[in-house]
Amino acid sequence: MVGKVAVLGDADFVMPFSALGVDTYSVGHTTDQIIENANKIITERYALVVIAENIAPVVEEAFAALTNAPTPAVLVVPFTTESKGFATRVLGEVLKTATGINILQSSLA
Repeated sequence: MVGKVAVLGDADFVMPFSALGVDTYSVGHTTDQIIENANKIITERYALVVIAENIAPVVEEAFAALTNAPTPAVLVVPFTTESKGFATRVLGEVLKTATGINILQSSLA
C-alpha cells in the first residue's frame, strides 16, 4: 500500500494522472460502473485516492466507511465541469474534523 495512488473519473480527468504513472480508473457516467471501480479502489488499499468532483456524490457512500481511517486520503477535485461545491464541502468537513472548526465557512453567511 505504501505510496499507491488511484485516480477515479472520466477519461479526460484521469489522462494527465496516467502520464504520471499512477493507477487510473476511467469511468463512464453509469452509476454501476462508477461504484464498481470505487469498490476496486477500496479493496486495493491505496494511500491516496483522487476523485473527480462530478462523480464524487455517487461514490460518497462507498468511501464513507473510510472517513476516519488514516488511509486512504480521499481528495475530491473539480476539473472538466463547473464546480458544484461538493469538493469545498468535503474539504470543510475534513478540516472541521481535524481542527474542530470549519475554516472555510464564511462568517458573512
